[in-house]
Amino acid sequence: MEFPLSDLPPLFIWPLAFVLGAVLGSFLNVVIVRLPVMLMRRWRAEALEALEQPAEANPQYNLATPRSHCPSCGHFIAWHDNLPLVGWLKRRARCAACGTSISVQYPLIELASAILALAVIALHGLSWQSLWLVSACLTLLALAVIDWRTQLLPDTLTLPLLWAGLLYQWLFAPLMLENAVLGAIAGYLSLWSVYWLFKLTTGKEGMGYGDFKLMAALGAWLGWQSLPLLLLLSAGVGAIAGMTLIATRRQDRNQAIPFGPFIALAGWIAMLVGEPLLVIYRNLLLGG
Repeated sequence: MEFPLSDLPPLFIWPLAFVLGAVLGSFLNVVIVRLPVMLMRRWRAEALEALEQPAEANPQYNLATPRSHCPSCGHFIAWHDNLPLVGWLKRRARCAACGTSISVQYPLIELASAILALAVIALHGLSWQSLWLVSACLTLLALAVIDWRTQLLPDTLTLPLLWAGLLYQWLFAPLMLENAVLGAIAGYLSLWSVYWLFKLTTGKEGMGYGDFKLMAALGAWLGWQSLPLLLLLSAGVGAIAGMTLIATRRQDRNQAIPFGPFIALAGWIAMLVGEPLLVIYRNLLLGG
């Protein structure tokens, strides 16, 4: 189902996609920073309740409260300093009140979101399907950064992503729904099998259950046929990144490296240019 705007020239649609992507990236920053804290607080409250200990009196903290503020001095950020990309550049990466440097993560996430939105619209056109794909790509971005920072892949993001993938197929490609269901099942089992094989062989845990759910979600979005390509891409990029980090001494050999970001990267590639890659992959596999 195409939007009337799809008839407009790309020179109008593409900048709009970039700007909207950057705005959504600003919200993603809030999710990335606050969601792990919210989960930790909830888990701690549940633990205290189970131990029959008094609950802690914490101020309200969610995605809306408190307002955006400097983590160093607590100064609330003015709306014009909170504009995606522009605000960070305008203040030269420093708090307007105390001068403390502001993490480069914020503009990078906004820029990545803008590029992902632009890429989806440029490759797939402006349609209802492309808007769903943008949402999936941005959810993958949030999951990748959260996993890299905290080694958490929250169910509050992975499970809705999985169900959204099945709903996407039901709405826009009903004939693919069976492949999507099989993809979700096979995606989960593929990494679950690797996890147990590695654990039985080495006695160590090589990945977390969040990785299984994330691969299941991508299986729902892309179908079971894409799983070999997803596994190959994520494992390959992960191995290269891991060896690079160890070689440059940014990561200890015995320190765990989150796998979620590499699954997310494979997901982006498959969502954006998956069909031609699958053709190349099948030709190489079958020698065609």
